[in-house]
Amino acid sequence: MRIVCVGGGPAGLYSAVLARLASAGDEVVVVERNPPDATHSWGVTFGEDFLDDLHANDPESARAIHDAATVWSEQVVRVADRPPVHLGGKYGYSLGRARLLEILTERCHRLGVRFEFGREVTSTDEVDADLVVAADGVGSRLRTAHAEHHGTTLTPGRNRYIWLGTSRISPVFTFAFEPTPVGWVWFYAYPSTASASTCIVECSPRTWSGLGLDAMDPAAGLQVLEGIFDRALDGHRLLAPPDGLGPAPWRNFREVRNATWRRGNTVLVGDAAHTTHFGIGSGTVLAVQDSIALAEAVRSCAGDLATALPAYDARRRPALDPVQAMARRSMHWFENVDSEIATGADPVRFAYSLLGRRGDQAPWQFRLHQATQIDGVRRARRTVTSARRSLRGLRRGPSRSG
Repeated sequence: MRIVCVGGGPAGLYSAVLARLASAGDEVVVVERNPPDATHSWGVTFGEDFLDDLHANDPESARAIHDAATVWSEQVVRVADRPPVHLGGKYGYSLGRARLLEILTERCHRLGVRFEFGREVTSTDEVDADLVVAADGVGSRLRTAHAEHHGTTLTPGRNRYIWLGTSRISPVFTFAFEPTPVGWVWFYAYPSTASASTCIVECSPRTWSGLGLDAMDPAAGLQVLEGIFDRALDGHRLLAPPDGLGPAPWRNFREVRNATWRRGNTVLVGDAAHTTHFGIGSGTVLAVQDSIALAEAVRSCAGDLATALPAYDARRRPALDPVQAMARRSMHWFENVDSEIATGADPVRFAYSLLGRRGDQAPWQFRLHQATQIDGVRRARRTVTSARRSLRGLRRGPSRSG
């Protein structure tokens, strides 16, 4: 079988890894329009379930990803000059996207995957393969060429955001909300590399244009944001992407949905198939899970693609519905930040509203949230969480695929 993965992001690379592990006789090719080592954005986040999935399917790349990742021990919410509010019991892993792609690319090379960099694919007619994995992102050309067949809908979010870095390194995931004369601006920051953290800045369109960010060149815009976040950044700089793909643009989030993820011998994975608002930090995790689900469908159908591809679509696509609904609730919460803060709620209650923005918090958890603001309680929760993390790691077993 000849398998071509169009797109060299996590979904395309991991699909290639799993294809070669399933059958060393298959020819697997990754086609990427950008040159090697060029990648958008800064870092990605993930949790224990993601590591479990990686270990179950390819322990070698799982160990490399785990060892390269940074653990952030808790989440903190900062509202202007008020004391920080702690979101206890919340931890996760983060890793520079470039390093993640490097690990998966190296694994592909060791497994015999062939790469074609600098090649743009706009149609499946340009691809000679038994199976085409469309992993070419939110603007997928392979999906767009047949958008009517896929039943594609693109729903834009209201807010504007920009994906930056910062030289401020923090061991915690930080939400920082700062007021301006034209509305609130906030960022999400978490460690990415030894020298930088990811810093996603977001605001309403009214605030974005009111600050003049819509008309400024990138360098001037960074200076404005550094001034707004001087307190939260502790005097550190904001950084533009170092990827050589141009300055970071301000964007609107786009929710991608499709009525079907397959057409002929082509299947959609990752952002080509679906997107979830960055406020829940699941894009990379879901993309890799798509690759795993596709590999499982092909394996369970003994390589019969006429059966495997409908099975993948029927199983995996509905599984994203509740995730996208949760992500939409999170997005809408951020679209109403100005009114959330304007209600006069104290920072502890505001942070709890942030914590429950996805709609998955039980009412009793507010009392625990209040207690977490006490140093001793917070230390106890961190100790318990650390123990659970260690136990989870010990329980990870060998790969099913060998």
